[in-house]
Amino acid sequence: MKTSIATVSIAGNLPEKLEAIAAAGFDGIEIFEQDFIAHDGNPRDVGDMIRSMGLEITLFQPFRDFEGLPEPLRAKAFDRAERKFDLMQELGTELVLVCSSCHPAALGGIDRAAADFYELGECAAKRGLRVGFEALAWGKHVNDHRDAWEVVRRADHANVGLILDSFHTLARKIDPDTIRRIPGDKIFFVQLADAPAIDMDMLYWSRHFRNMPGEGDMDVTSFMRAVMATGYTGPVSLEIFNDQFRGGQPKGIAKDGYRSLVALMDDVRTAEPSLSVDLAPMPPRAKTFGLSFIEFATKGREAEKLEALLGTLGFQHSANHVTKSLSLWTQNDIRIVVNKESAGHASSAYTTHGTSVCDIGIAVDDAAGTVARAQRLGTDLFRQPVDAGQLDIPAILGQSGSVLHFIDDASGLSDVWDVEFTPVKTDSGHAGITRIDHIAQTMSYDEMLSWSLFYTTLFDMAKSPMVDVVDPDGLVRSQALETPDGTLRVTLNGAETHRTMAGSFLADSFHASVQHIALATDDIFATAQALSSRGFEALPISRNYYADLAARFDLSPPLLDRLEAYGILYDEDAHGAFYQLYSKPFAGGMFFEIVQRQSGYGGFGGPNAPFRIAAQKRLMRPKGMPKV
Repeated sequence: MKTSIATVSIAGNLPEKLEAIAAAGFDGIEIFEQDFIAHDGNPRDVGDMIRSMGLEITLFQPFRDFEGLPEPLRAKAFDRAERKFDLMQELGTELVLVCSSCHPAALGGIDRAAADFYELGECAAKRGLRVGFEALAWGKHVNDHRDAWEVVRRADHANVGLILDSFHTLARKIDPDTIRRIPGDKIFFVQLADAPAIDMDMLYWSRHFRNMPGEGDMDVTSFMRAVMATGYTGPVSLEIFNDQFRGGQPKGIAKDGYRSLVALMDDVRTAEPSLSVDLAPMPPRAKTFGLSFIEFATKGREAEKLEALLGTLGFQHSANHVTKSLSLWTQNDIRIVVNKESAGHASSAYTTHGTSVCDIGIAVDDAAGTVARAQRLGTDLFRQPVDAGQLDIPAILGQSGSVLHFIDDASGLSDVWDVEFTPVKTDSGHAGITRIDHIAQTMSYDEMLSWSLFYTTLFDMAKSPMVDVVDPDGLVRSQALETPDGTLRVTLNGAETHRTMAGSFLADSFHASVQHIALATDDIFATAQALSSRGFEALPISRNYYADLAARFDLSPPLLDRLEAYGILYDEDAHGAFYQLYSKPFAGGMFFEIVQRQSGYGGFGGPNAPFRIAAQKRLMRPKGMPKV
C-alpha cells in the first residue's frame, strides 16, 4: 500500500512539511500548488528535494474551473492546463487533480464535460501525463462522484480517470457502495478525510473542519471498503483542511496521519477479509482488562502527603520493591505504586512535573502484540535498564512523556508483583473501593484529536461526543473513550486557557498527563463513612447544590440529607443513577474521585462538573497569585 498525504494537511513551510511527512513514514505527497508557489525554489529543485527525502510526488493539485466553459474562457482553460503540464514535468509527477467547476459561467451537460476531458486527455497523453476528475461536494454542475464517473466514462480516454474523496461522498450522504460499480483501473487516485458531524455550509465545513480518518464521525471505513472492492491498487492519500492542524506541530500531525491510514486499512481488511489490501500483517486492537497499576513519581514531603492521602482512601501499604524505592499500595484489585527513586524515568518525571502520574499499567490479552501494533502505528517505544531478576515489561510512550506498560497473564508479566516486590505486614481493613472506574487526562485542546486517535487505534475503544464543561473562568472540552465492557475508561479534557482549573493544572505541572483518578465502589455511603473514619477530607460542596438537587430529581429527603452530609454529588440518566465523592485537590490540582454506578448509568456526571470545579477552585490559590 502506497501512503500519501497532501502538503496542505501539514503546518509549516514546504521543507518543514516534507521533513515531517518523510519522518512519519509516508511514501509520497500530493503537492498543493499554493505550497509550491510560496516556496522560493524552482520546480526541478523542488522535485529533487522531495525525492531526496525518499518521497515521490503522487499528485499535483488543484486545477480548478476547467470543464463546461464557453469561449474564450474554454481556450484560456486549456492554455492554463498546458502551463500546469509544463510545471508537472519539471517537478517530476504525472497525475493532476481537476476538481469540478464552480465557475459562474460554467455550463452543464455530461457530454459537454466529457468532450472537454477527452481533449484534455489528448493533451496529457502527448506528455505521458494523466488527468483525474474529482467531484466537489459544492460543484456547480458536478457534485456527486457518480456524475464525475459518468463524465470519465463518456470521455473514454486512457489518460482520464476518476479521483475519489471520502469527504465529498460522505458529506453529501451518498451511499459509498455505489463506488463498487466503478472499474478499479479507472480510479486514478483516492483521497481520505474524516469530519465531525456539523450542520453547516459544505464548503466551509470542508475547508476548516476535516480531520484524520477515525477522528471524526464519518464512515470512512465503508467508503474505503467500497474503493478496495473495485480492485483499486493506487495510493491511499490524506487531504486535510483543518484550522487546528494549520497551527500545530508538523511532525505530530504527520504521525497522526500515518497512524490513521494504517489503522483504517487494517480495519478495511478486518471488516472484509476477501479484499486485497497490501498491508503487512499486524496484531488486532488490544483487548483490555482494566488498569493493572498507576504509578506516581514523588519525593520527600510530597511523597509523605501522598501516602497519607492513600491511607485515608483505604489503601494499604502492602509491599516494597526488592531493589528500588517503590512502595505498593493496594485495595481489592487496585494497585498504586509510589516511586521515590532518585534516578530513572520517574525521577525525571518528578523533576519536570512534580508529584504526578508517570506510568500507567494496562492489563491486556497480549502484551507483546499490543506493543507490536503500537509500533506499526508509529508509536515510540519506552525502554530503561532492567536489573537482573526483574521482568522486562513492554512499554510505549504516552501523553506528556508518561509511560504505558502492558501486562498479560500468558507471558508471566502479571507475576511482577510476586517477583519484584516483598510483602509488608498490613491490616485487613479497606474502604470498599473495588477498582479503577476511569482516569482523566488533561491536555491542551489542540491535542485532543491526537490522543483520541491514539487510544481508539491501539485499543478496542469507542469515543463519545465531545462536550463542553463549564469552569468559572472558561470552557474545557471533554471526551470519554471506553471499551465495550467498560473495563478501560479514559476521559480527555482539553484546556484552552490557563485560567480554567484544567489549564492551571497544565501550567503548574508543565503538562503532566493525569489530573484525576476515579475509584469505584459498590456502596458509596458505606465507603464515605469508612473514609471519614480514616480522616479523609472530602471536597466541601455548596448547600445551594443540594437545594437544586431536590428540585431536579425526585429524591427522598433522607437520601438528600445523606448526600449532603458526606458531600456526595448525584446524577442520573435513562438507565440508572451515579454518585460522586471527591477529595480535596492535591499536588497542584490533582484529585481523587469515588463513584458508584447503578443500573447501567453510562456517563461521567457531566452536569455536576461546574459545581465540582467551583468547589475545588475555592480551595486553591487565589487568582493572580503566583505558584511558589
